Amino acid sequence: MIFHETPLKDARVIELEKRGDDRGFFARMYCEKEFAAAGLETRFVNMNNSLSGAKGTLRGMHYQLGDAAEVKVVRCVRGALWDAIVDLRPDSPTFGKWFGETLTAENRLMMYVPRGFAHAILTLEPDTEALYLVSSFYAPQEERGVRWNDPKFGVQWPIQPVELSPKDAAWPDFNPEFHQPERLRGLK
Repeated sequence: MIFHETPLKDARVIELEKRGDDRGFFARMYCEKEFAAAGLETRFVNMNNSLSGAKGTLRGMHYQLGDAAEVKVVRCVRGALWDAIVDLRPDSPTFGKWFGETLTAENRLMMYVPRGFAHAILTLEPDTEALYLVSSFYAPQEERGVRWNDPKFGVQWPIQPVELSPKDAAWPDFNPEFHQPERLRGLK
């Protein structure tokens, strides 16, 4: 795997190193030793799968607080999506900044989302499917989210979302009292 830096501290885009011949190729999607050598999380408790039928489906911007804060490794396995992250760690030099990357079944790129980041995916094609590793179990009492179009962050979405869950549509703009950034200090 090749770990590419992003403009946000601790976030990475991961490129698979393909070994191929006339049959096709082989590539490792996860290796504990390689992740550890890159200073990344090595323990994952869930592998999740999402399918979105419509182009323009937005899932996010989600994260969890405290001990439930998650690292995610996201890969598109069918179709195409735009993966967006926002650094919500108040002690980070990139606090409040965002980054996005197109992940497709063909480019096989993966997004490494550190703890303390809000995360969303926006489908760019119909019937888009994603797989992602998660480092912490879901804790509903620790779940938070920010509104996808919060002007504080100014995320520049590649297309206008057309489908959101009622919960995702109702997330508030960033507010330290609700989002409790003090519980995100020192996370990576």
